[in-house]
Amino acid sequence: MNDETFHLTPLDVRRYEFGKVLRGYDPERVDQFREQVADELERLVRQNQELEQKARSFHDQLKSFRERDKALNEALVHAQQLRSEIRDQSEREAQLILREAQAQADSIITNAQTDIRRVEDELASLERFRRSYLAQLRIFVERQLTEINAAEAAPSIPHRGE
Repeated sequence: MNDETFHLTPLDVRRYEFGKVLRGYDPERVDQFREQVADELERLVRQNQELEQKARSFHDQLKSFRERDKALNEALVHAQQLRSEIRDQSEREAQLILREAQAQADSIITNAQTDIRRVEDELASLERFRRSYLAQLRIFVERQLTEINAAEAAPSIPHRGE
């Protein structure tokens, strides 16, 4: 990943101010959604930090394995076959550790992408609901206005005594 890419932090999400407009989004729902996004970002950041720590640990383990391998090579010159087996085993373990870490990272990314698609679908559904609600409200208001206009245009009923 490129370091010049845009990085969004949970604090950025919490502090972002949306402009106010007439008939805009519900501020409470925007704040609630923003809080949910920030919480999810925090969870993902923590999870990413844990994975980075594991990867550093695995790299440290690999470094340790290679240092041990070197010491064994120097100490056991006549045990060439044993040295080769230990190094091969260390390499296989290191590759397995790296493959597992990559698979775990891929799984996290896939889950995050699925979550993003789900949230986008929910947002689209909410937008459709909003449009439908506004259309129904418009029809209701127009009917009420028609009834008011009809009532105003109707001849008035004379009061008793007139």
